[in-house]
Amino acid sequence: MTHQPRLNSLQDRHASLDRQLAQEGQRPAPDAGTITRLKREKLRLKEEMERLRAAR
Repeated sequence: MTHQPRLNSLQDRHASLDRQLAQEGQRPAPDAGTITRLKREKLRLKEEMERLRAAR
């Protein structure tokens, strides 16, 4: 069974979170709670991508 479609979806979402983090960091007063939430979600996605890659 191929995990490639799911992996591609996770990579797209991970990149989107990266862009959101960059945008939040550009704000005059970045919201620490938002940054923390985005970083946690990004880490969760990274871990899931690693699990899928290991399952090949």
